[in-house]
Amino acid sequence: MIDSHCHLADEAFDGDLEAVVERARGAGVDGALSMVDPTSEAEGRRAARAAALWPALRFAVGVHPHQAGEFAEDPARAEEAVRQALEATPRVAAIGEIGLDYHYDFAPRALQREVFARQLRLAGTLRRPVVIHTRDADDDTIDVLRAEGGGVVAGVLHCFTGDAAFARRGLDLGLHVSFSGIVTFRNADTVREAAASVPADRLLAETDAPYLAPAPHRGKRNEPAWVARVVETLAEVRGSSPGRVADESAAAFAALVGGVP
Repeated sequence: MIDSHCHLADEAFDGDLEAVVERARGAGVDGALSMVDPTSEAEGRRAARAAALWPALRFAVGVHPHQAGEFAEDPARAEEAVRQALEATPRVAAIGEIGLDYHYDFAPRALQREVFARQLRLAGTLRRPVVIHTRDADDDTIDVLRAEGGGVVAGVLHCFTGDAAFARRGLDLGLHVSFSGIVTFRNADTVREAAASVPADRLLAETDAPYLAPAPHRGKRNEPAWVARVVETLAEVRGSSPGRVADESAAAFAALVGGVP
């Protein structure tokens, strides 16, 4: 079982990271992909600690749309920040999370699109998959992916909250689709319908820890061990078994990032 998206370099895990890793292993989590913010030296240090504690942990580095505003004077610096983080971060498997967030609009939308596009071009050059964040920006996200990725850049729509039609748009671009604890929420019927529609070889499970803890843990700090609850729900909506979904999603993850660490 794989947690395809978490944030173990987040300060939320400063006090008990070792215990968090042990609980993940005890729950049968064989590996995880953890995001690292290249604009944060503190996250870089925490990533190094997490890497030492969990040899099966891999990392993704990328400028989140919330941080795009830091590059308003020179958007090209976002690409350079990612390049430097790729060299400094151990076991990097992807570029992310990157994308667009029009819900909070912490950065101007045009700047978000430019920073996103630059990182997609970098991923294409380096042949790295991308981890995509999209919120209230689905059409523009697809447009930028078509323009810059052209169906060539592999990647994943992470923490999917859309409907089956949007999932299909991502799948048509060759993307994987990843479901978080949201799929367990009572009011998430549309998300569950989308989860039932994704082919097994493109389906991923994630926690987005420390955020979005699945039911019955909702409201608590999330952690990779709880990806098991996401897998259980995916199995329910797909008429499958947790073991099968765990194996299929692990295989899909391996195909995307080049193998389980």
